[in-house]
Amino acid sequence: MDILPFVREGLGNSSYLVATGDGTALLVDPDRTAQRYFDAAHERGWRIEAVLETHLHADFVSGAREVAAACGATLFVPRDADSAFEHRAVAPGERLTLHGMDVEVLASPGHTPEHVAYVARSARGPASLFSGGSLIVGGAARTDLIAPEMTDELTHAQYRTLRTAFAALGDETLLLPPHGAGSFCSAGSSGDRTSTLGAERAHNQAMRIDDEEAFARWFISTFPAIPAYYARMRPLNQRGPRLRGDIAMPPPLTAGEFDAARAGATVVDLRPGPEYMRAHIPASLSNAIRDAYAVWLGWLVPEDASLLFIAQDAAALARAIDESLLVGYERFAGYLDGGFAAWERAGLPAASAPLDSVAEARAALIAGATPLDVREPDEYRGGHIEDAIAAPLGTLPARVAELRERGPLVVYCGAGERSTTAVSLLERAGVRDARNLAGGLDAWRDAGQPIVTHSGER
Repeated sequence: MDILPFVREGLGNSSYLVATGDGTALLVDPDRTAQRYFDAAHERGWRIEAVLETHLHADFVSGAREVAAACGATLFVPRDADSAFEHRAVAPGERLTLHGMDVEVLASPGHTPEHVAYVARSARGPASLFSGGSLIVGGAARTDLIAPEMTDELTHAQYRTLRTAFAALGDETLLLPPHGAGSFCSAGSSGDRTSTLGAERAHNQAMRIDDEEAFARWFISTFPAIPAYYARMRPLNQRGPRLRGDIAMPPPLTAGEFDAARAGATVVDLRPGPEYMRAHIPASLSNAIRDAYAVWLGWLVPEDASLLFIAQDAAALARAIDESLLVGYERFAGYLDGGFAAWERAGLPAASAPLDSVAEARAALIAGATPLDVREPDEYRGGHIEDAIAAPLGTLPARVAELRERGPLVVYCGAGERSTTAVSLLERAGVRDARNLAGGLDAWRDAGQPIVTHSGER
């Protein structure tokens, strides 16, 4: 079976393009950046004739409707998703024949109530299980994204899915899930993207717990934080995302036009952190274009925000548009033509913030500054600067009043990207004395400075 994976590292997600024979292909769980699927299919001489969705996604805007519309493909969606756009509903127990490939639909509720998995079989090689979130490498996808009152029911459904849904499949079956390392949908995942059922039966803790109540207690304890934008994705995907051709792209703006547009928009600075710290537009949000850009945009920016971009080059701007669309942002007010240099040439107001070396940060702490750790809780527990306040980046907007009373802050994360975003959020909220530790805790550790574990050990 010829399978081409597409991995989006920042969201921790994968989609799969699968040759079905006679120059045709199917696509499983695509995201909204559809052009890459078209390009890959064209290079191989494949026609995408079927698009399969395992569930209503909560972590990204689905590209299934976009691909189906562009290719004339049949879009298969779980029957119980109640999707509002044109599609072919599939129910557990169905078998689809796609140009000689047999695709079986399996019920696999848990991650979501409508969830299905697909088992693809061809004359060549082992069967492939496109499991959605029902089974991932080293774990399973979380069950608390629908509604708090449904978490217990879905967690028990997840246990039964893991115990029974795939029991008839052999150990050699390839496991091809959409969620993996880096995804906030994942619980207990490993660093691998794909596996086999045999390997998961032997090593996946979620498949090895025999007691349903013990599983339910353990499983919910493994969930990471929920990005704020997740609550918006499921209903958006259910009603059907807009096609990209219907969305206006950001126009170029002069420095004066950009300045005038700021009052009704969120300014997103895509430049690397050190450039932002040196000089930036006051009250802009630093979110350097990188793999994690979409997650933090979705977590920190209101869903109806109109976005203004400051980009270092055309490639960064194009990527920011793709990634913003991926998490549901469709209102683009414009971009600064000529980049930040154009703003400086126009003599418009600029701000800056201290980017400290380890020695400078240590001196500030000795002088009374408070360390602010904006990493996730598991990172903090693994080691942090002594007396650091734990304030994960996603929670920071709700904590600025508290932090405003703390006096000078030395902000850090793992390597310096999240802390730059944190400094920009603090500045927007009126916290002026926030310093950024260049290189984050990695640099602090490499310089031989003390690290305290959650237990208090040095």
